[in-house]
Amino acid sequence: MSNANSEEAFNIRIGYLKPETVEIAKNELRETPEVKEAAIKELRELLHAATDINYKDDDEFLVIFLRACHFYPQSALEKMRTTAAFRKDNAALVHGLLIEQLKDIFIQYGIVNVLKNCDQHGRRVMIVNCGELWDPAAVPSDDVFRMLYMVHIAAQLEPETQVRGVVCIMDFDGLSMKQVKALSPTFSKRLLTFIQDAMPLRMKEVHFVKQPFIFKLVWALFKPFVREKLNKRMHFHGSDMKSLQKFLSPEILPENYKGTQPKIDYGGADWFTPLEKHADFVREWSELGPAKW
Repeated sequence: MSNANSEEAFNIRIGYLKPETVEIAKNELRETPEVKEAAIKELRELLHAATDINYKDDDEFLVIFLRACHFYPQSALEKMRTTAAFRKDNAALVHGLLIEQLKDIFIQYGIVNVLKNCDQHGRRVMIVNCGELWDPAAVPSDDVFRMLYMVHIAAQLEPETQVRGVVCIMDFDGLSMKQVKALSPTFSKRLLTFIQDAMPLRMKEVHFVKQPFIFKLVWALFKPFVREKLNKRMHFHGSDMKSLQKFLSPEILPENYKGTQPKIDYGGADWFTPLEKHADFVREWSELGPAKW
């Protein structure tokens, strides 16, 4: 584990796929050198012909969308369009969004965290603390969304993550009415539209943990926007960590979730630096999408 850990921990892994990941890409995403080459060529042509959207057209960038769409160029173009539409609709939050604008809230507040290690399937695991660790008076829900948005841009840079997908743990420990109020219908709809339409990543599982009785108020807001595909990937565990461990091995989980890894003692201050190293990619990405903003 130690080698993998040091390589995964707070380090955005660029430009390589492990041999077993190449196999997963072939089996799950139809990715072979021939399919990939033809799909990149076709998507580039489709993109050049599209006047309503504006994206980079280098191979690496196109592959982000192609992997999210099983190398079907037409589907990838459609994903580019829905992503652009979302960005336009939420331009006030995401257009021109730079890493530096979020640095303080990433570092000061433990709302959004990423596990040091990947899970037993090699997937990145993000934790969103929606309970007492989140004070909406200090960090409004718009900023929580912007943080989640920023993390997904960084995750896109990892070919391993493009192929293997991501897992999210939504931790509602200590949820009270002040957080429930901040998780408004507007926020719920925006977050779910983003996950389902405008995120060129494979969201494999969403785990809800430590949610108290009051959580049913939150779920009532989210539920109408959840489509069937995502619904099948959502799992509710409450305080039953054995239930969570059916999906995420205790070996990869920290003590916070009754795993064998040490208790989480890291946060934004630890993993913000690798994000900063890729500030140029984030800056470029913040201008892309709609042809006209």
